[in-house]
Amino acid sequence: MITTKYVNYKQVLNLSGAHLILISIWCTLIAVLFYFFNWQWMTIPWVPVAVIGTAEAFLVGFKNNQAYDRLWEARKIWGGIVNSSRSFASMVQAFDTKNEEIGVFDLEDRKKRIIYRHIAWLYTFREQLLIPTEWEHISTENKLGRINLRRNRLIKAGFPDYGRAPIFLHKYLSEEEYELKSEYKNFATYLVSQQAKDINELKNMNAITDFNQVQLQTCLNEFYGFQGQAERIKKFPSPRQFASTAFVFNILFIMLLPLGLVNEFAKLGDWGIWTSIPFCITIGWIYIIMELVGDYSENPFAGLMFDVPMLSICRTIEIDLLQMTGETDLPDPIASKNGVLV
Repeated sequence: MITTKYVNYKQVLNLSGAHLILISIWCTLIAVLFYFFNWQWMTIPWVPVAVIGTAEAFLVGFKNNQAYDRLWEARKIWGGIVNSSRSFASMVQAFDTKNEEIGVFDLEDRKKRIIYRHIAWLYTFREQLLIPTEWEHISTENKLGRINLRRNRLIKAGFPDYGRAPIFLHKYLSEEEYELKSEYKNFATYLVSQQAKDINELKNMNAITDFNQVQLQTCLNEFYGFQGQAERIKKFPSPRQFASTAFVFNILFIMLLPLGLVNEFAKLGDWGIWTSIPFCITIGWIYIIMELVGDYSENPFAGLMFDVPMLSICRTIEIDLLQMTGETDLPDPIASKNGVLV
């Protein structure tokens, strides 16, 4: 997540610097050919170019709206996880035993184990969401894909805890549970099911009432719901028929733009031909930026700077839950670095 009030020039160039160079080369080439070789046959009227640009603006606007909906829904899902996690941990801590045969220390140990397992679920779930899918930018098999891999490595290097999920699992899970990780394709689902078993065991021991169990199970069902909603966004891309056509039409518009613009500026004289270059670059770059903003925002769990800050959210929940258990050795919150929070 970008945390600066305004997107700075470094972030913009990091996103679209290569595109800006290509647009500049194309617009300059058309102006050179028109000026030195007088190739007026290659120019086209401005009206059809303007019509294509207007249609493309509507299409890109629609794509960006859908991308924003996916990004904002992902953030709301993790906001729900924050609230439900606090409710779940507070209920686990508040529900006391009515069976005197159960030792206080044994009960507290069971409560802490449930809360620790929930923290492990958070980091496991985040790690699963960061596994690249074939349509995400980081999986693209071209130069741009390698650029995104480098961006991802830079983010990891800036946040030491970015890839430390196995360490957190070792910390919050028993050795037996941690060893089971390799046996489950969806380990996060398994952890929630184990929570349900432990809570049911507390009920059978008369450590909590039937009503308490229902309340806790409702929270676990909410976690399943949040997990399913996030997995739906992760595993179902923004429909490619919309995303791909917007990209193709954008390229078509930018290719035609200097052919229509240079002829209009040539009416001002020879100096107008060269003046068309910065205007052409600016218009084309604006369309490219609009396209890229939507294109990157539609995948909120891709491991790039446009993502939902899942690590920061997990750490916030971890701190809150550890404080509820009486822990005093708390980890530090995740702070943004270079205008990015993960």
